[in-house]
This record gives sequence, structure tokens and C-alpha cells, in this order.
Amino acid sequence: MDAKTYTAQLAELRALRDEIKKTRATLAKLESDRARQITALAGYEKAKAERIAPAAGLSLGDIVAIAPILAPDQLTHPAPTAPIGTAVSTPESAEETALPSGSEPAQAQAATVAPAMTRSAPGPAAQPEPPAPAPSVPPAAPTQSAPAPAPVPAPLAAHEAQAHEAPQAHEAQAHEAPQAHEAQAHEAQRTLPAIPEGPDGDRWFDHTANLSSTHPNFTQQARSTVFLDTATGVLVHRDQTLRLDLRTADAGEILNGVFRVLPDGVERIYITAGAPWHRQADRYPFLKDAVGAWLNAPTPGWRTDTGRGKDRMAGHFVHPRNPVGRYQREQGDQHVEIRSAGEWFDTEGTEPTVIRDAFVLLWKALRRHWPDAVLMGSPSQTGRDLWTRTIPTKGQYADGYPVLSEELRGLFHATAGQGRTELITPPRVPAELPALVEYDRTFAYAKHTWKAGVGTPRRVTAATFASWSQKEQTKALFACGHWHVRVTVPDTWKHVGILPAPAPGDRAWHYPATPGTTFTTWAGGPEIHTALSNPMQPWKIEILDGILFDDGKPLDDWSKKLKEAWSSLTAQAALNGDPAQRTAARLAARAVRAILLYGIGAFAQRPRTVTGTTPRTAERDVPDDAEIIGFDDETITWQRPTGFTRDPNAHPEWAAHIWSSARAALLSQRHRDDDISAGALHAPPGTVVAFRTDAVYLTQPQPWPYHGQPGDYLNKGHLTGPVTAPTTEEELLTLRDIGRSTLQATPITEGA
Repeated sequence: MDAKTYTAQLAELRALRDEIKKTRATLAKLESDRARQITALAGYEKAKAERIAPAAGLSLGDIVAIAPILAPDQLTHPAPTAPIGTAVSTPESAEETALPSGSEPAQAQAATVAPAMTRSAPGPAAQPEPPAPAPSVPPAAPTQSAPAPAPVPAPLAAHEAQAHEAPQAHEAQAHEAPQAHEAQAHEAQRTLPAIPEGPDGDRWFDHTANLSSTHPNFTQQARSTVFLDTATGVLVHRDQTLRLDLRTADAGEILNGVFRVLPDGVERIYITAGAPWHRQADRYPFLKDAVGAWLNAPTPGWRTDTGRGKDRMAGHFVHPRNPVGRYQREQGDQHVEIRSAGEWFDTEGTEPTVIRDAFVLLWKALRRHWPDAVLMGSPSQTGRDLWTRTIPTKGQYADGYPVLSEELRGLFHATAGQGRTELITPPRVPAELPALVEYDRTFAYAKHTWKAGVGTPRRVTAATFASWSQKEQTKALFACGHWHVRVTVPDTWKHVGILPAPAPGDRAWHYPATPGTTFTTWAGGPEIHTALSNPMQPWKIEILDGILFDDGKPLDDWSKKLKEAWSSLTAQAALNGDPAQRTAARLAARAVRAILLYGIGAFAQRPRTVTGTTPRTAERDVPDDAEIIGFDDETITWQRPTGFTRDPNAHPEWAAHIWSSARAALLSQRHRDDDISAGALHAPPGTVVAFRTDAVYLTQPQPWPYHGQPGDYLNKGHLTGPVTAPTTEEELLTLRDIGRSTLQATPITEGA
């Protein structure tokens, strides 16, 4: 083969690559359409998997996995499965999700002495939102034999007497055998990483050298900002309202249009409406592809920004709904961001002038607590910047909060999920619901920031935990910790699941509730406490390993200031006589919520993926480890993982504790002043329809108190029945919106 032939065949190979990319995208869209069609067919009361399977070209198992309601009777009564052993990642590939293999070693009999644990433990039981991200690849842990677990004694039998009575029909439904997909998910669940034994594992408990969160020694600089509605062309800059003629609303037209009417320039352009990155969405199989094409389209006079300053941010950020475009003048030193105001709050139907006023109110509210407060591009950036300005400059942590080792950060990333999202379908709930009532926890994460783990983490092995007294074990589970546990659902359990378990496929976590199910997982102390002392009956928990911190308050000052700003803005929204200013104050309050919510998420420090572009003429410059995610005649768009950066503000242990606390409070939360408990476990079995981060959906109203404080349950929607039980998230959200509108039109008395 000569050089000419070699070059020609390379060109042919590139053409094949491009065609494969397009074909895969088309196939993915067709498969998605097929799944939606199967789900729709499953809604027919006489639908049978045996008829749908050949029509879809799938097996019965595939049909049941897509639409569990179609599971044949013989699959809904599986034989008991053996408990799953300790789950570890294989050293060959951290990406593999191999099934646990081998029989489970015999375990020591669990003790029956009850720890002194009550549901009215001091402090909150335990919070993202936004959207919970899919888990990234965990660090591989060396294969090891399962350590002998330390059994956690069951709580006092007195707790069992507090179980709620449930209507007979609901009891029967809740006690039915699991659906096929739950049994299959249990058997095929992905494995979670474990801490290696011996010195290799001990090294994980050292902090990253020379990396700590410290108080900043510089003043953050504000950036000149404008607000643009690309649907109408209305542009708001300070007290000016201008209008642009946007024919295509591509990035180049927006940049040049703004600088034409504001020659002195701006540094940040918030898009308030119009979503210009979606205008060509019908040409692409996925929104992200359309967004990437919009960001990387030619921008005459501009190029992709390479970053600058202490908060150096380079390149575009491709997100399906809230992307970030970063541009720099080809001639000169002007840097501009194009962002979505939807990062901060829902902007639908709001004029750009009102959104500008909301940002002004937000800035003023924050300035009362941080004299040097600056609104950065996103809530997460703003949240972390404000937090660093609360780090003490004197005392124990004057030198900052050390960052965990990369291995422990990777472990938290792989084993600590965010908000609980779960839809419970028939037969676990009635096919016809008597009602659908939504209870949403107000500003939930703010309830759980009063403590977090600090100091050098300690490893608590199964043997160490077993050697402790009952008092020491109880104290450890109340402290800030993360525990590797083997869990068994009680044989007579009739309510929702309590602890998260790793789920197969795209779903990050599920919550096993089938009596007798055994699984291995990682969980925070608040959730383990709930499993042991819930109002129904205690679960069996066996400690395999654990990470324990000293209790501290690294987020308390930050959170209190944000809660005060939120309270102030919420009051303005309720009392202001000007409708536009009421809306602005309400949006500003939502922005404070986003600052705390996404600020907490930013502590988790997910492994980063860098997105870049390369001209087609320079294809050999695409990084070797990059994945090509888009291309056109001029440009190749690629992404590649970069792992964990040396981020001085990475504290996944704090985010994990707050998320665990929030999930626990979604199940059980004590209102001491009202002498009442709230949460899903305090509703009768069979009445819980769904969980969505901070919200629970029930079939009947509850007498839960609401005082407008963080963590309180707000009755946000009420749809009277009969209501067909939702079987998809889309159906649930549709019913949710109808229920909210219905409640606003005809309020329902709490507890009625």
C-alpha cells in the first residue's frame, strides 16, 4: 500500500465513521419511539406481553422490562433468591457492572439487643435537586473476600406497635409478590466499589496533599450583564430597554447584535426566552446534538473562549436546556458568555425587565450578609464562592478544610446518590387512585446543613464496629458517616423501600421493598437510622465497612445567611403591592434556593468531561481518548473525561450527608412543636404513589403541619379521584400539573 492509497482509505474510513454515527442516532431514536409505543399499549386493560413481543421484535423479558405491568403471573411470584454478597469492582475495568458471583459466606447471627435509638433524635433526620445525575464510573477496588459483617441490633420492639393501620384492600395489594422487573433488577444490580483491605485501603484515608478550602484573598469582580428575549428581540441593560432584529438568533447574530447597540460591550448575556439553541432541534435526534451544533456554528468575528482570570472557564458547556457558550473577540480581549436564565429559576412568561429586577433584588439580599457578594454565571458558582467567604480565618480551621483523597472522593461519587425519584405502579397501588395529593418539602436542603463531617475520616471495619458497645454504635450511626451495609427487608414488610440499592441499566438507584429481599449497598447514617427506628418495624442492617467523620458545622453560617435572604425575599413576594415586583421577589427567592441547592451539588465534584471542537481539516488533532459526539462539514465536536481536578472546594462527604438526610426526612420527619411526625412512612401502606426529590405523592391527604419553614411539607396539589394510576413519569407530571391547578382553584383543607 502506498501513501496515496493509505490517505484515500483513511478518507473512506472517516466517511464510514460519520455514517455509523448518524445510523446509531437514528436507531436510538427508533428504539425510544418503540419503548414509548409499548408503554402506551400497556395501558390497555387487555394488553398481553405475548402479543406485543412479536410485534415489537423483542422477547417477553424485554417487554416486561419496558412495561412491568405486563409481567405474566408466573413471573410475579419468583422463588426466593440467595442474599447477595459484598459487592466490589473488578480491578480490570471500573466501568464493568458484573454480577456478584459465588455463594454468600455464612454470617454471624444478628444480635437482638435494641440500641437506644428513637425517632426524635437531635437534629434533622436528613437533601438537589436538580436533576439527579447518572452515576459516573467508580474507582475500581481490588477484588477481596467479603469481610465478616457487624450486625446492627434491631430497635426495641416498642417501635413496632406504632405501625399505622391500613385499609384492608391496600394491605392486600402491598403484600402481593414483587413484579418481575424488581426481581430481575435485584439479581442484575450493578456492583458498588468497596474499600480495599490492608494498607492499600488505609491510604484512602489520607487527605490530598496541599489541597484545602480556604478563605479567598481576592475580591470577586462583577460582570456587565444584559437580559435578552430572543423570541421578541427585547434587550434589557441596566435601566435601558432596547430591541434587536434577530432573524436566525444564532450565536454570531446575538453577539454582533448586542455589541452593535452597546458598543462598550458586556460580559454576560442571559437568554430569558426563545431558547435559540433549540430552533433547529427537529434536524437532530437529540436536543444535546442540536445545542452542540448551535454552540459550534460559525461566529464571524468571534472564536471559542480559552478562559481567563481566577475563575478560568474555557470552552462551551453543552447542556440540553441550559447550555453555556463562551466566546472571545478574534481581535481584542473581549470575553462574553451566553447563558440561560433558566439556570436560576423558571423564566416562562416573564418579561426581561422583571427578570433583571429579580437579579437586582437577589444581589441586594445577598449583600446584606456578604458585603463583597457578586452574582456569578450560575447558582452553583455563586454558592461556592459565597461559601468560601464564610470559611473561618481564625480557630481550628483557619488553614481551611482539607480535601479527601481522590479514592474516597471517587467512592462517594459512585455510592452517594441525590434525591429519591421513584414511581410506584399497580399492583402495589390501586389501578384507580381515590385521589392524588402532592406534598413538597419547602427549601428542603436548607433543613439539613446544620452539621457535616470534618477532620480526618476514620475507617470503621465490621470487626471494629462489632467490638463497640451499644452506645458507641448508636453514636456512630448518628454521626456523619457513610456505611457499607448488607440490608434485609423484614419478612412482613408492607410499605415502601427505605434504603437505596444499586439498580441496573440507566437507573441509578432503586428502593427494594419486597419482604425478605437482601441487598448490599452504601448508605448514610440518617437513612440507616430510619431503617432501624421507622414507625412500622425495624430492618436488619449488617455493617460491612464504614467511613466516619467528626461532627462539624462547615456549612452552617453559609446556610443561615442564605435562609435569611430567602425569608426576606419570600416576605417581599407576599407583601409587595406591585405585581411585577412581587414576581421579581418570588423569582429572587427561587434563585436563593438554587444557590444553596446547586452549591451543595457542586461540593460533590463530579468527574469532569471536557467538550471541544476541531476543524475537519485538522482531524488528527482530536485527542486520542476523545469520543466524537457531533460533526458537520467544517467542525468535529468531541468530548473526553478528565477525571477529578485539584478542586480545593471538593467535599462530596458534605453533599452525601445532606442528600441522605433529605431522603430520610422524605420518609420520616418529626415536628416537635406540633407533636406530630410527617413523611411517607407515616401514611398508610399502599397510599404512596411516587417520590420526586423533595416531594411525595399520596392517595389521601395528611394532617402534616406547614409553617413555611425549610423542610415543612406543603400541600402543593390535590386531584380528586378516581384517577388512573400513572405508569410513566410523563403521566405523573401531567397529573401533578392538573392537581396543582385544581388546588389553586379550589383549595383543599389540610387533613380533610
